[in-house]
Amino acid sequence: MKVCILGAGVIGLTSAYYLAKKGMQVTVVDRQADVAMEASFANAGQVSPGYSAPWAAPGVPLKAVKWLFEKYAPLKISPELELKKVAWMSKMLRNCTASKYNINKSRMMALAEYSRDCFIDLRKEIGIQYDDGQGGTLQLFRSDAQVESSEKDIKVLKSLGVAHEVLSPTEILKVEPGLAPVIDKFKGGLRLTGDETGDCFMFCNALKKQCEDLGVTFKFNTQITKLVVEQGKIQTVATSEGNIDCEQLLVCLGSYSKEMLKAIGLDVPIYPVKGYSLTVPISDAQFAPTSTIMDETYKVAVTRLGNRIRAAGTAELAGYNLDLPKARTDTITHVVSDVFPQGADLAEAEYWTGLRPMTPDGTPIIGETPIKGLYLNTGHGTLGWTMSCGSAAVIADIMAGEVTAIDSSSLAVKRYAN
Repeated sequence: MKVCILGAGVIGLTSAYYLAKKGMQVTVVDRQADVAMEASFANAGQVSPGYSAPWAAPGVPLKAVKWLFEKYAPLKISPELELKKVAWMSKMLRNCTASKYNINKSRMMALAEYSRDCFIDLRKEIGIQYDDGQGGTLQLFRSDAQVESSEKDIKVLKSLGVAHEVLSPTEILKVEPGLAPVIDKFKGGLRLTGDETGDCFMFCNALKKQCEDLGVTFKFNTQITKLVVEQGKIQTVATSEGNIDCEQLLVCLGSYSKEMLKAIGLDVPIYPVKGYSLTVPISDAQFAPTSTIMDETYKVAVTRLGNRIRAAGTAELAGYNLDLPKARTDTITHVVSDVFPQGADLAEAEYWTGLRPMTPDGTPIIGETPIKGLYLNTGHGTLGWTMSCGSAAVIADIMAGEVTAIDSSSLAVKRYAN
């Protein structure tokens, strides 16, 4: 079976690996010069199934209005009137009910938990190394209101059997002693003990070698110009380097999936939500994180990656703009300096921005489409790294005509039909 994959980020790359393992003849196409050069390049470094939740939640609309007037707000909305942005936001708002939140979170958690298991199996199978750690994620609460609000998430975690710990400030220091100088700022924490960390870019480069060993062909510096559909079936991918014929086509283009699919009459509700990160060397290890902390107030994650610290956060609705203004990076800089003031050498900070492909219900789009031979694995938002291996295993099973290990019935694009 000849399979063409569009996109060489972590989603496209893991998909290529799992499909090649099934004996598929795989070709991966990307406009960049190598793997993981866009949204997978410098993300938060979290493999966090326990923190997998939709942004669309009860109370979020009111919070969003409040955030518009805060300097270090986790959400920014550009003032330009853009119909695509307005349409996507309206769909997201319709998912901000308690019932839809519980449904969306449950299916996201199921996929993310499965993906974490796939990561474990992959490490055992090929010994891949990527500054990985298995120290969990610690969500930090600065107010009693946040502690109280976390109870609904704890109920979901319990119902799904997800390992977790509710911690007092004193207990927090047992898992993250580097917080000692600032522990008085926090009221409590929720630790997801099964979460992991790692460098996504390092992972992708190591997995690329494994893919090549399995016979995967990579075509870099190649622009995708057109998808050719005839009689309801995908036929050819037209590129700047010539046509690529395939029996199956898998779109893993992240935020750029929407426009590519729109050209062949397939509408997917994906919007590019801009995120920012910084990477700094550790200046004093005893005051640095041991794993990942998530500052609930600012929605910023701070992760230990070997001898470095990666901090990522901020959601900005600004289309495909990739500018890197200081006003946006100030939020993640503030959190690092506030939480680990003695552990990070901010004078050496390297900043980055990328586009997260968000769906209005938070769940990625994985599965078949109305066009025969065309499949999707896209729309993972901030959880592409977390859900990558599981999503790839699911789509590989679907494309091979096999039964998936988890229920995938609500993951395909058809869920938006109504």
